[in-house]
Amino acid sequence: MNIDELAKAFRSISNEKLLNELAQYVEAWKSDDRNVKELETMVERFFGNVWLSSDEIHSKAYSLWKEFRDDAIHGIGGMTMNERLYLFCLFERFDSSNTEKEKHVVYGKLLAKP
Repeated sequence: MNIDELAKAFRSISNEKLLNELAQYVEAWKSDDRNVKELETMVERFFGNVWLSSDEIHSKAYSLWKEFRDDAIHGIGGMTMNERLYLFCLFERFDSSNTEKEKHVVYGKLLAKP
């Protein structure tokens, strides 16, 4: 599952406002300069501090997050750059980078060395 699929899966669980905001946050992460560890911290904080309308919805959403987190974030050290770009849906941002500085931002987001 890549990050776009994760956001879509959150929305498919429920149309609850807080879950939709989480999906938007996950999607917005792709265009900012925060790295995957910061994404992990913020989403974990969400699940620790926000009460969704039912335990079932919370459990489903957290299970999806946990699967993504364990595969994509915790496994990032053994991945190629292409695998990282795919899982975090950053191919377009990386390929359209016009400067080395912008490419370095993407490397930093993905904890990769240029």
